[in-house]
Order: sequence, then structure tokens, then C-alpha cells
Amino acid sequence: MNLKQLSHMLSLSQTTVSRALNGYPEVNEETRRRVMDAAKRHGYRPNPSARRLATGKSGMIGYVLPTGAAVDIDPHFVEFLSGLGDYARAHELDLVLSPADADDEETTYRRIVANRQVDAVYLSAPRPADKRLALVNTLGIPFIVHGRSEGFDFDYPYLDIDNEGAFHEASRLLIQLGHKRLALINGNERETFAIHRERGMRRALAANGLALGERHIHSVAMTEENGYRAARRLLEEVEPPTAIVCSSLIMALGVVRAVRDLGLTIPGDLSLVAHDDVFPWLRPENFPVPLSTTRSSIRLAGARVAERLAARISGLEEGARGEVWPVDLIVRGSVAGAPI
Repeated sequence: MNLKQLSHMLSLSQTTVSRALNGYPEVNEETRRRVMDAAKRHGYRPNPSARRLATGKSGMIGYVLPTGAAVDIDPHFVEFLSGLGDYARAHELDLVLSPADADDEETTYRRIVANRQVDAVYLSAPRPADKRLALVNTLGIPFIVHGRSEGFDFDYPYLDIDNEGAFHEASRLLIQLGHKRLALINGNERETFAIHRERGMRRALAANGLALGERHIHSVAMTEENGYRAARRLLEEVEPPTAIVCSSLIMALGVVRAVRDLGLTIPGDLSLVAHDDVFPWLRPENFPVPLSTTRSSIRLAGARVAERLAARISGLEEGARGEVWPVDLIVRGSVAGAPI
């Protein structure tokens, strides 16, 4: 079925149908839904080249992918990408990955914008005063940041979770259970999410006259092996922590292995809380002792970023709106009162 046939069947002009399919804001929601339902039912797919000529849009979302020997593609990124891809596929959008030297991503951003390869871009893993964000904000292309940066004198659109609040509440729970020696196994200390998580934990401790010692913080890439090594170092100290909060279920796997290898138990010797990004293949309730977690789906975050990018491309969303999702604290068997 071509555009002319679809328009005739719906008794609408080809212009209206085209605009409905491409997300123009002047088409009302009822008409848009009617057109989209008919297109899906009859298998209509617009010709990409024709659409680009007619609308000036490519129907593509861009992501600059840092590459190099020091770069790992971790499961958190893949899970986020799956959510973004789910939404994009269902809404006739494509995702373009543009590889870039990890030390020179800015050149790639300039190139894809100058070549009009994509309609919008998203940025991930932001750092304070992130140079990528400062650049993209000047390039005139719609964008969304997954996470937040700090240190700018302008606002920008972003989607983030309440990392500080999540780790504040997890730490407060452990303090209420009598724990005074808490440790943090965190992600990359240069990234804002990790800074916020440490900030939340320190705030909870300070409110109770406690502090987070430098020996009790490990900031590492979020892998199982790094979780194991950090936990071994912490638990082999003269005065080991009685509770650990860590930034990923994947790292928590390593913590559990270290506890076992040292002949300790959870929660008898150590209480453990981890952040759960809701991986379908790694569930906290299936740990040897069901794991207490701060919980927020990174896949749903990916879908929401794609939804907002589509709205910005079509003009349905404008401005620099920030969106912060609350995080659930789910208490399971891995926490108990501090050992005497």
C-alpha cells in the first residue's frame, strides 16, 4: 500500500496522512492515532528517502559511541539501548551509532550534525561540566541527556533517577539497624551518578554523627570481578565494615563471592544493599540470600529517552525540562541488625 492508497482509504489528504505519520504537532491526536493504526494494520511503511525529501528529517536518533582499548561496553548500556530500541522500532525510528575516539567525541558530534545524518542525539554517562553537553547545546540539534551534569549556567533536557536520594535512604536504613561502619563500592567517580550516590550516603551518615572513611570507598568499573576485589580489601581490614552499599547488582555478585570465600555470611556478618537496574537475567530475589536493593529500570529509562527525543523531533516537546525518577527501596533478607 502506498501513501495515495492509504490516504484514499482514510478519506484524508496525502499531506495530512504524511504529517500524521511524521509526528507534526498540527495534526490532532485522534487523527494521528487513526492514521498510525491504519498504517500498522495494512503494513504501510513510508519510503525513507521520500520522507526525508518531504520533511527534511531522517527518522534517525544518533549516539556517539566511544571506542578504544580502555572502553568497555557494559550490560547497563546494553539494557538501556534495548529499551530505547524497543520504542524506536515501534515508532518508525532508527538508531545510528557513530564510533568515536574516547578522547575526541566532540569531532564526531560536529560531523554528524553538519552532515544532517540524524534528527536528534542523546548523551549518556555525563560528568560534571561535561564538554559534550556544552558543545551539543550550541549545535542546534534536539538532544536529551541520560543522567545529569553539573557546573553549567544553562538548563538542558535530561532524564535521571534520584541517585542521591536512593543511596541516602539505603544508608539510613542500615544506620537504623545499628550499623556504624558502612562502605561504598561505587561506579566511576568521575561520573555524576556516582558522585550523587556518594553524596547521598555521606549525607545520611553525617546526619547521625558518622562519616565515610576514605578506606571505605572504592570507585571502580561496575564488573563482578571489581566487586569481588573491592569487597575482599574491605572485609580483610582490621575493622571491616558491617554493611556495604554497592552501585550494581553485577558488582554485588562479586561481593557475595568474596563473603563466601572468607567464610562469612550475609546478613550475619555483613548486610548488603545494591542498586538494581532491573536486568531480566539477574534478579535480586534469586541471590543466595535475597538482596535488598534500590530499584529503577534502566530499560524503561531508555524507552523514555526515545519517547522524549521523538517528541522533540516533532516539536511536541520544547525547552530544557529535567525529569528525575524516584527510586524504590526494597528490603529483603540481605540486611539485618549490626553484629555485636
